[in-house]
Amino acid sequence: MSAPLFLVESLPTGSYFTLDGPEGHHAATVQRLRSGEVLILADGRGGTARAEVTAVGRGSVDVTVLSVAAEPAPDPRLTVVQGIAKGDRGELAVQAMTEVGVDEIVPWAASRSVAQWRGDRGLKARDKWAATAREAAKQARRSWLPVVSGEPDCSTKQVTARLADVAAAFVLHEEATERLATAALPDSGEIALVVGPEGGVADAELDAFREAGAVPVRLGDAVLRTSTAGVAALSVLSARLGRW
Repeated sequence: MSAPLFLVESLPTGSYFTLDGPEGHHAATVQRLRSGEVLILADGRGGTARAEVTAVGRGSVDVTVLSVAAEPAPDPRLTVVQGIAKGDRGELAVQAMTEVGVDEIVPWAASRSVAQWRGDRGLKARDKWAATAREAAKQARRSWLPVVSGEPDCSTKQVTARLADVAAAFVLHEEATERLATAALPDSGEIALVVGPEGGVADAELDAFREAGAVPVRLGDAVLRTSTAGVAALSVLSARLGRW
């Protein structure tokens, strides 16, 4: 089994380090690490340190740093504009997309989104997505932590402006004729995917995205849920881009 990963604000600068706070508590109390076991410290920005546990305290572990590494930022960068879904479907999507390699997630208040993220509720919901991405990144041993960006209820107008600035943009749509598996991809820059909510992408939204340069694509003949469509699309892109 691979070494567990714990997120820190910054990597150790010396040979010894104490992991405390929530991550230290998780390492010592939840995972019950013992002296001699190896763990990975990550700053969420590509930097990692492989370390060996030397002592376990109450809610903290002392480690000796064995090696330090830096992973460059992924290029092309993969962004998913995820339509806000009701219940826990959005969180399920965030979790799975993080595990398969998404770099940024933008919550989108689509016209057919049943759930509404407004005011404090929206801030809390977005924070929950960010927390879900953080835990999923740790589980997947990712050195780069995905970003949950934009306003809690990013509008179609804001999404359209974002799509106009990326290297390539695709909208998952069941009536599209072009397939993501064969669509032209850039060698670098940002690739954006738009995933609609339960009710799909409205015609007016699709038209706006097209005008911004986005290409409607499909994955296959089956119509996927909003919680799985982004994961499937990211899997296709990861294989085509050589990430997998």
